[in-house]
Amino acid sequence: MDIPRPTRTVRRWLPVFAVGGALLLAGGWGLALSSTKNSAAPVDRASVLVDAVKRGDLVHQIRVLGSLVPIESRWLPAATSGRVERIYVRPGALVKPDTVLLELSNPELEQSALEAQLQLRAAEAEFANLTVQQQSLLLAQRAQAAAVHSEYRQAKIQSESNQQLAQQGLMPQLTAQLSAVKAEELATRDALEQQRLAIANDAIRAQLAAQRARIDQLRALFALRAQMVTGLRVRASRRGVLEQLPVEVGQQVSPGTNLARVADPHKLKAQLRVPEIQAKDLKLAQHALIDTRNGTVAGQVSRIDPAVSAGTVTVDIEIIGRLPEGARPDLSVEGAIELERLHDVLHIGRPAFAVEGSDATLFRLKRDHSGAERIPIRFGRGSVERIEVSGLKEGDEVVLSDLPALENVEQIAFK
Repeated sequence: MDIPRPTRTVRRWLPVFAVGGALLLAGGWGLALSSTKNSAAPVDRASVLVDAVKRGDLVHQIRVLGSLVPIESRWLPAATSGRVERIYVRPGALVKPDTVLLELSNPELEQSALEAQLQLRAAEAEFANLTVQQQSLLLAQRAQAAAVHSEYRQAKIQSESNQQLAQQGLMPQLTAQLSAVKAEELATRDALEQQRLAIANDAIRAQLAAQRARIDQLRALFALRAQMVTGLRVRASRRGVLEQLPVEVGQQVSPGTNLARVADPHKLKAQLRVPEIQAKDLKLAQHALIDTRNGTVAGQVSRIDPAVSAGTVTVDIEIIGRLPEGARPDLSVEGAIELERLHDVLHIGRPAFAVEGSDATLFRLKRDHSGAERIPIRFGRGSVERIEVSGLKEGDEVVLSDLPALENVEQIAFK
């Protein structure tokens, strides 16, 4: 006879027990989570920052980074090719217009300058020789013209005398006529000699002028070459601070290569890099405040770059007033640009996690200040220290501190 085994009955009920246990476990876990979410987490009151919602005017600002740059700066390019032989001054030094910054060498240029000088001297010597020769020729021409003129005057006198004697019958008429013809011939020769003398004067002046022009040309060439040789000793050409010297001894440079940059350290402007998202509200003449880490100075927007570079827009701030001590070119600064003034808005102190135009939650204090509860809010436009807010009422007090550990907590209790 078969006897039933009790273990089979137990096995049939095992799945039921397992499902029931799982349901009880899940329910207990859910109750625990619900209890944790709705329970007030303890928070030290002294460890959080609390601020009250205020109504009033608010300055809409953006704060960006930048640097101080010279308003007036000048690159000193190489006038000719050459090799850097010496560097006398390093960046950061105060310089004067005649301060020699570095020295280049170019033997070919020095040789060409010497050749130009010798050509100039040869042309000047040739001009002196030509002047003597032409003066000698001119004197000879004048002497010949004077002799012809003397012969003419003698022939004229002789002709007049013969005419009188012929009229008195003391001389044949033929002789008087011959003397008159000779006088006329000498008169013509005298006029021609005077014309030749005038032409000789003009010719001498033309030849001397041509030689002077050649001398002037050679003098200008020599001056240019000499200036280029002098330019091998690169001078600052203005008073200021040597900012950059991007060459080293032994380096070969070509014409137009930037050798040094000199700037006036007393005339600076702030150049800020504004993210392109925030640049839409920028306008000229907007007020700004520049923080040099050693003091602040007021300014205003003087230029807005129309192009975007690396996601930012370059904005120039004209400094109004005297810069703090220690301000120098390329100094990192932080600038706050005033975009607009908001009137009659609700605002609170700006939390570290606040983003303009975004939704967020804050802990609002209860009336008895025993704790706070989480409520949804929306941030509007803001300044450096405060930000516009909606979803709160004037006088409400909220926790500004970031509490990432209480992200899933709806209420907190102060201790």
